[in-house]
Amino acid sequence: MKISSHEMVPTHEIIPREEIPLLLEKYSIKMQQFPKLLDTDPLVLEIGATPGDVVKITRMSPTAGESTYYRLVIATSL
Repeated sequence: MKISSHEMVPTHEIIPREEIPLLLEKYSIKMQQFPKLLDTDPLVLEIGATPGDVVKITRMSPTAGESTYYRLVIATSL
């Protein structure tokens, strides 16, 4: 079973690289200020994201409606 098909897992999608500067400007942040997501995360592996990608996570809530979060995929350091 794919992890993403479970009803409790929010939608994850890779943001196209050309859209990242727009996000940085919109939120007045630098790339390093995005919350992080490890490249070993099972859902990151499932969607094929690699270090440097920004993942958009869309969650549904009965009280807040739709919420969008962004995470920067980083390499796992050993």
